[in-house]
Amino acid sequence: MLERWTRAVLRYRLVTLAAWLAVLGFGIAAATGLPALLADTFAVPGSDSARAQSVLQRSFGVRDDGAFTVVFPVARPTDKQLQAALQLRLDRAARAVPTAQARRLQSGDHVLYAAIDTTLPLQQAKQWTPALRRALRPLPGAADRTSNAAAPAVVTGQPAIQHDLDPVLRHDLRRGEAIALPVAALVLLAVLGLSLAAAVPLLLAAATIGGTLALVWALAHALPMVTYVGNVVELLGIGLAVDYALLVVLRFREELAAEAPAPAGAPARAALEDAIVRTMATAGRAAAFSGLTVAAGLALLLAVDVPFLRSLGLAGLLVPLLAVAATLTLLPALLATLGARGVRRVPVGAAVARRLGLARRPRPGGEGAWSRLANAVMRRPVLFLALGAAALGAAAAPAAFLELTPASLAGLPSHPEALRGYRLLTERVGQGAVTPLRIVVDGGAPGAVRTPQLLAAIDRLGDRLFADREAYVIATGPDARYVDPTGRYRALLVVARHPYDDPATRALVARTRASHVPAAQLPAGTRVLVGGAPAQGVDFLHGVTGALPWLVVAVLGLAFLLLVRTFRSLLLPLKAVLLNVASTAAAYGLLVVVFRWGVGANTLGLYHLQAVESWLPIVLFAMLFGVSMDYEVFMVSRMREAWDAGLGNRAAVAQGLERTGRVVTAAALIMAAAFSGFLAGSVAGLQELGAGLALAVLLDATVVRLLLVPSLMALFARWNWWLPQRREAP
Repeated sequence: MLERWTRAVLRYRLVTLAAWLAVLGFGIAAATGLPALLADTFAVPGSDSARAQSVLQRSFGVRDDGAFTVVFPVARPTDKQLQAALQLRLDRAARAVPTAQARRLQSGDHVLYAAIDTTLPLQQAKQWTPALRRALRPLPGAADRTSNAAAPAVVTGQPAIQHDLDPVLRHDLRRGEAIALPVAALVLLAVLGLSLAAAVPLLLAAATIGGTLALVWALAHALPMVTYVGNVVELLGIGLAVDYALLVVLRFREELAAEAPAPAGAPARAALEDAIVRTMATAGRAAAFSGLTVAAGLALLLAVDVPFLRSLGLAGLLVPLLAVAATLTLLPALLATLGARGVRRVPVGAAVARRLGLARRPRPGGEGAWSRLANAVMRRPVLFLALGAAALGAAAAPAAFLELTPASLAGLPSHPEALRGYRLLTERVGQGAVTPLRIVVDGGAPGAVRTPQLLAAIDRLGDRLFADREAYVIATGPDARYVDPTGRYRALLVVARHPYDDPATRALVARTRASHVPAAQLPAGTRVLVGGAPAQGVDFLHGVTGALPWLVVAVLGLAFLLLVRTFRSLLLPLKAVLLNVASTAAAYGLLVVVFRWGVGANTLGLYHLQAVESWLPIVLFAMLFGVSMDYEVFMVSRMREAWDAGLGNRAAVAQGLERTGRVVTAAALIMAAAFSGFLAGSVAGLQELGAGLALAVLLDATVVRLLLVPSLMALFARWNWWLPQRREAP
């Protein structure tokens, strides 16, 4: 089937090239409009915090992720004339934003601040940040001058933070590409030499990224997509597409070298197409299977009922699917266009060495470095197994100290205005001022929250919260800010002493739900919903960590079944999934070493934090499991070919390692360079993702694939290739 497909692509290669050129154009256009559609939401559908947000939006006109906070640094915050003038300015500015209503000014240490609430979803609210900032500028009229109300207004809150982070993420992406692309180009030149073939992987990456961005842009109109998807798509696209193209181009050269001379008068085009067909039937099939395995792992994130994870899983799923599509269509079309002469290798080093008279003489017998390594592992498999296991175990051990946080504002750059406003509030008012806990008491019927019995219970709840050591400010009352027009709902606002992601604040949420609410002895039929950013963070953390165990089991089972079909073995897939679990654990351990213990963090310009973001382990596992399968499939497929050709186990393993060692190492360097692009950014979550992926890929391609895999296969001997045969029914 793949042969017929490849010949059809070659027959219509000009149409194929034109189609992918159009896809690239759509992708470039989509990339410019995508940031406006993205926003980070940590809501968990069906959770207590999600239900509270729904009530607040419907009955109070308040939506946490659509609320701005305006801060006025002033010398005399108790000046009544100043407060009145700034309140007028605040009310006037709120009219510039749809559905917005300004709250009353509050005072702090040399600051006045107030919320501007909206019912807009985050991705819409953030687009009104510039308009709000313009509207908050003091008017040149007499009112502002005579009242001394010309204090600068600093706009913060979740929409403003999201708005200010968009250009930061775009800048980080450009910096990441400036690292990934030159390293990829250098590795391609070192492996493929001075040849037009070195441009093929980069063209495949551009097509993959363009197609994925176009699809993400279309989906973002209907589904929530987090701000990180653009960075993930571009850098993951570079890594995967370049790896697949490199594998195929190197195999194409082998097929050309093994091609028997064409008979006199035979068309050269037919021989070229035959070589491409054989290449796609071997290396192309392996690349396609690898991509589908990556996609399958990431697709399981779609089953987690957390929109943040689903959006990353959807974007990650599309990248390998587009990479496989480009590999099976664009790549053979490009190879046919270049021809044998276009992919011919002229090694960079050899050309210079010949000119200087320093060319190396070939070793006797043609034995190269990978052949020597393969033979060494085959001779001493126990020694290499022990060395590899010790290295992997040492890297994985610190994973026992892994701590998680819902998300951290401390892991964001401090220079944007919204982040400066947030830090101003935390320093002069309190760390929980921007992200208060919002408690909604549902009396169950109109007018219920005005009854004496329920009012007494709400007072008891307020007293319990006031006595809590973590609660800094408790606000409630009988006016419209806290009681909805029907009298069914009563709201309480609690400002914590610590940020919303701090363990102390999470403990306050837990005490409120488990202790304070039951102790208030609310009347039967009354329901209390605990919402706001702190509660949302707790629900997000529980949703993500609760999904991790079953996701691990599902990915392992799916990968095992796919590998059984590919390798036609039971032992090799089992070995593969266990080693991938070990390499993922090593990635977790290295994250602790770098980000929590700070080893090398200052040197590399990375954050030093007490916890990593909670979405990271599950996304890291899904991505790493698929990516590491690339190298497993590349390597073991060649070993299987050698075994099927009649070689013994040790000879087949040695030949597979010798033939794939160079491509696996080159692919790992390119992949690690792509993921290292995240480290150049200024957002902690992406730095953690990049470090985990880059370190794990390097560890997997060296310790796991070059030491543990061949040594285990040498020890397993013929059992590597055992698969029970299905018996025919009598």
